Amino acid sequence: MSGGASRAEVCVVACAEAWRGDGEILASPMGRVPAIGARLAQLTFSPGLLLTDGEALLTTGKGTRVVEGWLPYRRHLALVTGGRRHVMMGASQLDRHGNQNISCIGDWRRPGRQLLGVRGAPVNTLNHPVSYWIPRHSPRVLVERVDMVCGVGHDRAAAAGPSATRFHCLRRVVTDLAVLDFETPDRTLRVRSLHPDVTAQDVQAATGFPLDIPGDVPVTRLPTDAELRLIREVLDPAGLRDREVRP
Repeated sequence: MSGGASRAEVCVVACAEAWRGDGEILASPMGRVPAIGARLAQLTFSPGLLLTDGEALLTTGKGTRVVEGWLPYRRHLALVTGGRRHVMMGASQLDRHGNQNISCIGDWRRPGRQLLGVRGAPVNTLNHPVSYWIPRHSPRVLVERVDMVCGVGHDRAAAAGPSATRFHCLRRVVTDLAVLDFETPDRTLRVRSLHPDVTAQDVQAATGFPLDIPGDVPVTRLPTDAELRLIREVLDPAGLRDREVRP
């Protein structure tokens, strides 16, 4: 990887950027790379971010994870329904409109594979900002049509009307190949940036539908020296990020 940063470290910074400018809001990262990214954002350009230990304690982003407060489940739910949360979820399937599936593969009445279940995805996508982390960008994940809708995409939110679109906000999709967003006239996925050493052809070949890829699409920014030090020495000295992202 050019610049001395690994692909995983580029992904960490790309995830961190999803929370830029959010202010004092609860960041809920799901996955090793998003978790490191959220803590990196808190230590650098988004100091107002709130992070938890995954259960009920508010913590700093430092390696020692100093406890700063308590967030019982009822207060967590108040943040969720009140929009004061930005979650980065995973997706077993994601389509061009941002519909997400984490429940099952195949016909839901007799699925070939049972996954997590719908969980809180509908409420998340209809009440506060949502981004997605996909560590393996492939046509099996980026699909033409999801087998079951868990997280609500732009087309389904629009069909449901103002009650669904009022707080509906899909921000970013970070994968191991690129950063994508929905900033197109029809609110479908487009490539926002390509990771170093990745081509537009690589990303399209790994996607199960035609992607909007601008001709002048930039390269995803590399970590700064200060960010690399934080990632390698403070946030993830064991290098667990490299287990989630292939070289």
